[in-house]
Amino acid sequence: MKAISYSRYGGPEVLELGEVRDPKVGPDSVLVKVRAAAVNPVDWKCREGYLDGILDAVFPVIPGWDVSGVVVRPGVAVAEYAEGDEVIGYVREDFLSRGTFAEYVAAPVRTLARKPRNLSFEEAAGLPLAGLTAYQTLHKVLRIGRDETVLVHAAAGGVGSLAVQLAVHAGARVIGTASERNHDFVRDLGGEPVTYGEGLADRVRELAPDGVDAVFDSVGGETLAVSAGLLAEKGRLASIADPEVVKHGGQYYFVRPDHEDLTRLTELAEEGVVTVHVSQTFPLERAADAHRANQEGRTRGKIVVTLD
Repeated sequence: MKAISYSRYGGPEVLELGEVRDPKVGPDSVLVKVRAAAVNPVDWKCREGYLDGILDAVFPVIPGWDVSGVVVRPGVAVAEYAEGDEVIGYVREDFLSRGTFAEYVAAPVRTLARKPRNLSFEEAAGLPLAGLTAYQTLHKVLRIGRDETVLVHAAAGGVGSLAVQLAVHAGARVIGTASERNHDFVRDLGGEPVTYGEGLADRVRELAPDGVDAVFDSVGGETLAVSAGLLAEKGRLASIADPEVVKHGGQYYFVRPDHEDLTRLTELAEEGVVTVHVSQTFPLERAADAHRANQEGRTRGKIVVTLD
C-alpha cells in the first residue's frame, strides 16, 4: 500500500511517499480504508524526536493518529464492526510505527467509534484526538460545572475550538484567547474572545473580576504563570502542552484512546453541539506541506490529509 513514512527523526523533509507492506489485522482490530487523517502537533513532535523518551520508534514510522474511513475487514474476534461501516479513530499505540497517513490502517476496536453521519470524512478526521483531548480534560480533569467560568487558551485552534463548544454545552461561561482575526470565529463558537499576549491578565480580569474557575491550557510556557494568577479561589488549572504546569499547582494531561468517550463525541456532533472546522486539506503526497502548515501554529481548526 502507499503511505507516508520516515526512517529517521528530522524536519518535514524526512517524510517520504512510497510503498510499504500491508498491515496485519489482529484479532481485536479492523482493517480501515483511510479516507482522511488529521494533522496534530504531536505528529511533528514525534517526527522530530521530542517524544523519544516515552515512545519507541520502530522505523520506518508512518505518522498520524487520527483517522476517518471505512471498515474493509474485521478481525476474527470483532463483533462491533462489519465491512462497510464508516468509523473514526484515535489510533494510538504505545510505540511509533503504524500510523494513519496510509491507504489502510489496522485499528484496535478500543480506538474506534462510529463516524458522525452529518460530518464529511475530512471533518470527521479532525474530531478524535482533538475532541477527546478537550472532552477528557474538561470533564475528567477540570470537572467543569454549570455556571462556572472557563478560560480556554488558543480557543480558535483544533483542540481549543472543540473545548469552547464542549464547555458551552456543559453550561459554562467561556473566555477564549485568540488573535484578533479569530475573534469572530470564537464568538460563533459561543466564547468571549480576548487577545493573547502582553496585558492578557488585565483583559481577562475585566471580564472576570473575581477570577476564573478553570483554565484549559494548550500553550504552556509563560502562559502557565499568568493562568495560575487568574484562578478564583478553588480554581483549577490543566495543561495539555506543558508538564511544568504542576509547578503552578495544575495538572498535566495526555489524551487516551477511549471508545465510550469517542462515541459520546459522535453523538454530540450529530446533535449539532460540536462542529469541526477544517481550514486546509492536502493530498497524501503533500503530507510534508501539511506538517509545515500545522507547525506554523496559526491554524484555525484542523488541517487534514485526504486519500482518494
